[in-house]
Amino acid sequence: MRESLFAILGDLSGVSFLDLFSGSGVVAIEAASRGAEPVVLVEKDYGKSGVLRQNIAFVESEMKIFMMPVERFINRRKKEALSFDIIYLDPPFIFKNKAVIISGVVDGNLLNPGGGLIIHLPAEENLPDVIGGISLQDKRKYGRSTLMFYK
Repeated sequence: MRESLFAILGDLSGVSFLDLFSGSGVVAIEAASRGAEPVVLVEKDYGKSGVLRQNIAFVESEMKIFMMPVERFINRRKKEALSFDIIYLDPPFIFKNKAVIISGVVDGNLLNPGGGLIIHLPAEENLPDVIGGISLQDKRKYGRSTLMFYK
């Protein structure tokens, strides 16, 4: 699925990229390898901080890690007027507050005008076609997963 995602996105030169629920950081690293800069990773599991730092150590793009819950990151960034061209949202499948996070991203102006929000969900879940000021542009299913592309 990650390969398909980046085949769709193509060259990311000059694009700012936010990876929410980063895990090991592989999506953010792939974005950086395709030219995205800056790249920001947000992961609340402090147990992954060492792996994240190791994984990005050799990446030449500007990358920054925030070890905190996504909700807290969104609330803090609203105050700093920080925004991104592409936001990738990959919450754990059991995560129940997806709507709150998506609303925070849209209402908090974390997405640059014309930017894209990509959400990775279980195939059996669905989201509305319009969320705040953004609307569904594409939807791709990959086995038990779905990628939803909003703009």
